[in-house]
Order: sequence, then C-alpha cells, then structure tokens
Amino acid sequence: MDGITNGAVIERELPSQFGVGNTLNLQLNDEDFSMAQQIADTINRVRGYGSATALDARTIQVRVPSGNSSQVRFLADIQNMQVNVTPQDAKVVINSRTGSVVMNREVTLDSCAVAQGNLSVTVNRQANVSQPDTPFGGGQTVVTPQTQIDLRQSGGSLQSVRSSASLNNVVRALNALGATPMDLMSILQSMQSAGCLRAKLEII
Repeated sequence: MDGITNGAVIERELPSQFGVGNTLNLQLNDEDFSMAQQIADTINRVRGYGSATALDARTIQVRVPSGNSSQVRFLADIQNMQVNVTPQDAKVVINSRTGSVVMNREVTLDSCAVAQGNLSVTVNRQANVSQPDTPFGGGQTVVTPQTQIDLRQSGGSLQSVRSSASLNNVVRALNALGATPMDLMSILQSMQSAGCLRAKLEII
C-alpha cells in the first residue's frame, strides 16, 4: 500500500460569522474592569451612546453596521481610537526566595524608621522654604521637599542616600549593605504596615 512521503496536512475552512449580525465582542488579553469600561466609554464618545457596552472584565460588546466591508471599516476606526488609560496604582512585588524587587513605576516613601536585625532604615522628609531677599522684590516664596534616607548596619557606618524618597534607592542601598531576602521582605512589610510605603505590596 502506497503512502504519502513525510505525511500531509488536511485543511478545512472554519465557518465564520463575521459580517453577520449587528454586534461583535472585543476580547481583552487580560481581565481589567477599568480598562474594559474606558474602552467602552471611548467608543461611545466617538460613535455615539449605546455603541459599546463592557460586559465583564474582558469583553466589550459593540454594535456594528451590517456587511463585511462596513464592519471592517468600523473596526479599523475603533483600532485608531485613543483610550485615556488611568495610571495603574503603584505596586511592589518581592520574591521571598531570591530577594528580587520589581516595581511597576517609581514608588515613593513617607517619613519612617524601620529596624530589621542588624539593619535600620530612616526616611526623613522636610520642606525647605525659600523666600525672596526683599519683601517688595516681586519674588515668590517657594517650598521644596527635601528627603534624606539613612541606612545603618550594626557595627558599621551610617550610609545616607541623599535623593528623593524613592524605594528604588532604599533597595539598592540595602543590597549594598548585604541585606538578605528575608531582611528586604520584613522591611517592606513594616513600611507598608506603618503607612509610609505608597504602593501595594505583593510577596511571591
């Protein structure tokens, strides 16, 4: 019995409902109620109220004209719409095993003092007021925030991070002092509990 060398591929056309009906469902890659609603609002603002409805965190149902070509043009218009995305909340993810820290954007800190083992972290935020030299010189009083981050290791010298109150700077300095993954995790948890970590903390 003869066979097919190297096999073969059998293709069968799948039925398509595109162009049939007056609604289509758009699917987001990731579930996000806020994003789904913002996309629906943008479509309604451009195409008219009732053109789109966010069904859930992943699906937006849109009313479309009938016919393949009309629906293609409609979807092309939707793809070119600019959606005003609300900035995500700051989030910090720390791997408890490796000590790696990932932030989705710059994370700031309020004043705090944390001690963990032989490490201590102090964040001081103060406002410097700069006033004009003469009261009638036309200048304005300017208030600028100044931050100093001090890290100390028992038996070692005080290490200052003279920069903005940035978590990234603190993590780098702690790593330079030899902080363990458990140290990092405990310090970040303490900062969050004290309300000085302006971000959500997730430990994996």
